[in-house]
Formats: sequence, C-alpha cells, structure tokens
Amino acid sequence: MTTIETTGPLLQPYRGAHLSLPNRIAMAPMTRGRADDRTGVPAAITGDYYAQRAAAGLIVSEGIWPNGLGKGGPGIPGLVTDEQVAGWRQVTDAVHVSGGRIFAQLWHVGRMSHPRTLGELPVAPSARAVSGTIFTADGWLDHVTPRAMATAEVDATIRDFAAAARNAIRAGFDGVELHGANGYLIQQFLAENTNLRSDGYGGSRSGRLRLVVEAVEAVVAEVGADRVGLRISPDNPENDIAEQDPEGTYRALVDAIEPLGLAYLHIVERGNYPALADLRPRWPGTLIANFNGPEPTTQQAGERVLRSGLADVMSFGRLFISNPDLPRRFAGGHPLAPVNADHVYGGDDRGYTDYPAVEALFRRS
Repeated sequence: MTTIETTGPLLQPYRGAHLSLPNRIAMAPMTRGRADDRTGVPAAITGDYYAQRAAAGLIVSEGIWPNGLGKGGPGIPGLVTDEQVAGWRQVTDAVHVSGGRIFAQLWHVGRMSHPRTLGELPVAPSARAVSGTIFTADGWLDHVTPRAMATAEVDATIRDFAAAARNAIRAGFDGVELHGANGYLIQQFLAENTNLRSDGYGGSRSGRLRLVVEAVEAVVAEVGADRVGLRISPDNPENDIAEQDPEGTYRALVDAIEPLGLAYLHIVERGNYPALADLRPRWPGTLIANFNGPEPTTQQAGERVLRSGLADVMSFGRLFISNPDLPRRFAGGHPLAPVNADHVYGGDDRGYTDYPAVEALFRRS
C-alpha cells in the first residue's frame, strides 16, 4: 500500500528571491476555452474558477494571446484590449481576495491555428505545416501550411509580448509566464525542423535562440524580472517538433537568460532528454517542474522531485481541474476526483466550476 505524505515538501512554504509561496504546489496553465470567442474577454465565471483554486502556492493562468495571430482556437482569451484587461481584473481580484497568487501565461501558438480561427493564414518561423487536424468553430479541420513571418513581424511580435505583459500587470496579475513549450511559436523558433530561416532569427543556434531571448528581455524591461517566468519543454515531440540537439539548445538558452534574474524557470519534462537533471545546475533561481505524461503527476512523484533538489516547486495540471482544493486533499490524504473529459474545453460551468471542495463532500456524507 502506498503511503501518502501529509507533511512532505510539497506542503511546505517556499521563499525564493522573487516568490513567497505558502506551499510548493503550483497550478499549471491549462486551456479551458471559455472566453467570449468574438471579444477574447474571459467569461464571468472565470473568476470563480481560479478563486476556487487559490490554495495553490502559485496559479499560472491558461494561455492568453498577445496579438490576434497568437490565438489557437475557439474561446481562447486575449490581453490586448482594454475590455480584455477589465475582464482579467475581475479574475485577479477574485484570486487575491481568496488569498492566491496568479501569473498570466502569454501564449502565441504560431502555426498551431487555422484560418477559420484567425480569418487569415497562421504564421510561423517557416512555411512548414504540422500534420493532422485542429479544432475550430467548424469542428476538426486539416492543418494548413502557415505563412513565414517577415523579420519585421518577428520584431513586432516581441513588442506585442511586452505590451501584453504590461496589460497583465494593469489587469492585476502578479506576473507573467512566457509560453516557450509544447510546440508553439517560441519552440517553433527553437527547433531545427520548424525554423528554416536564413535571417537573424534562424540558421545558427544563436539565431534560433534570438526570439525567445529578445522576448524575455523585452518583457523584463516592461514589467521587471521579478515578475517574469519562462516555460520550456526540451525535446518535447508534441505538435511535430523535432529538436536535434536539445542539450545544446537548452543549455545555451538557460545560460543566456540566467543573468536576467527571472522569477522562475518552468521546465516541462517530456521526451528522452533529462531536462531537469541537466539544467538544474545551470539555474540557481526558482525552478518549477512539470511532468507531461499520459497520466496526471501524483503527489508521491512531486515529493520525490522536490526531495531530489531538481526543483523548488511542482506544477500540477489535470488534478487541479477536478480537485479545486488540491493542496488540502494532499494534506489530508483525501481521495482525488477524476476529470470529466467531456467538459474540459469550452461550454459552461459544467466540468469547470462545479467540482466540489472536499468539505462539501464531507457534508454530503
């Protein structure tokens, strides 16, 4: 029988250079698709959803687009207009009243979108299509070949990341996380099979690193390093990414951004490259770990990572969908509720804000 720890490192406070957290359990960013599809404004119940999960040491929001071409599908919110900022202000206020801390994840999907969503071709480092289909307002459609971004467009996108970060702080977020993982725009620039450019944003390793480094620097200049995190997923094959030398690429990336003194580095480990073990010695700041596997990360697995010293905080995704009070459930050894897969993306409160806290389950019994 597996022993569940109720006083292990996940439940201990964390004090870093820029983060002060009541526990080491972060809520990972997860797409939920419930924003107004026309305006990109988060739904009114979004504040309830995140406030219910405010016991997390840190919440990282669902991905939010920094410009119109960054939107990946129906119901994905933005951080561009004043109306979107006002909508997110209601969310952050609800989280803060409930005692939580929340960072906004800035997410540009690059080629992982569709003309039905954007009204035009998606953009990418190079005109290389991804295989398979993508969900749109018209259902599942074949991916299209994206349009290669002009150099001036790359520069403008970097400025858009900085502007969205400024809007996030206006909206009351405690900071921002740049999404450089899972085969989206930033990783498309990093990977050899998706970045075939011959300008300064491609070719050599330093060229492929240039977008992410300049985007991080621009966001830091806008809101301060203490409010900026970066999420990466080295050697992650998701969305047809193939990185020939993840060790060389991500060692160079970490070395380039480490002097900036970011709030944290968020590493998703998936693939054959042992990213946590290899990159932890190069990153003296706060490191958040995440396992992107077929099954949700368990409490025991998170405890092992923290004890090993490979990370300071562990992020959990799917468990937070159906267990809004996840830290309390870990602390009390309470059973974990399963996710209703039919209501993960889009829809109303079902599968979103209707999962009960453990106290409500006790009252029912």
